[in-house]
Amino acid sequence: MIADTVPCPVIVYNVPSRTGVNMTVDTYKALSQHPNINGVKEASGDLPKVQRTLEQCGEELHIWSGNDDQIVPMTAVGGKGVISVLSNLCPKETVRLFELCKLGDYREAGRLQCSLMPLIDGLFREVNPIPVKAALNLLGYGVGLPRRPLLDMTEEGKAVLRGLLERYKDRIVPVPADSSDFPI
Repeated sequence: MIADTVPCPVIVYNVPSRTGVNMTVDTYKALSQHPNINGVKEASGDLPKVQRTLEQCGEELHIWSGNDDQIVPMTAVGGKGVISVLSNLCPKETVRLFELCKLGDYREAGRLQCSLMPLIDGLFREVNPIPVKAALNLLGYGVGLPRRPLLDMTEEGKAVLRGLLERYKDRIVPVPADSSDFPI
């Protein structure tokens, strides 16, 4: 219904951990026939399903990883890239990761993704977008709290994030120039 009424192409978001529904290959096949559905942000973590979908739909349905921890394997089987949480903190690293995949250098891409896994895990230790908003706030960006029913990150989670932000400080976006106090 949405794809029938909006003037621009849409991307379906499959996130069964939030919706309780997991899109099937048959559903993707049907959606791929809609002229206004451009693709899917696939966050089920089911790589074999992605492979079956790509085989069934080909170029009729583009697939982007919805999980930062699956950029390399999803791209290796034909995914178009990632719709990312990590990129909010490490845009250059995320772009580099995808560029390495596009070049076919999956060994180096894998090394880079592995090196980012502690930060990725930290960004998903609580329900998204709670951790990334907390991290951006800790960095001085003042993005505010998540909308309800989500709450601010726990103090324990923030402590873990502070450690990760310190560990990855040379790889994350710079602190805003007008921030005189870097709060980590």
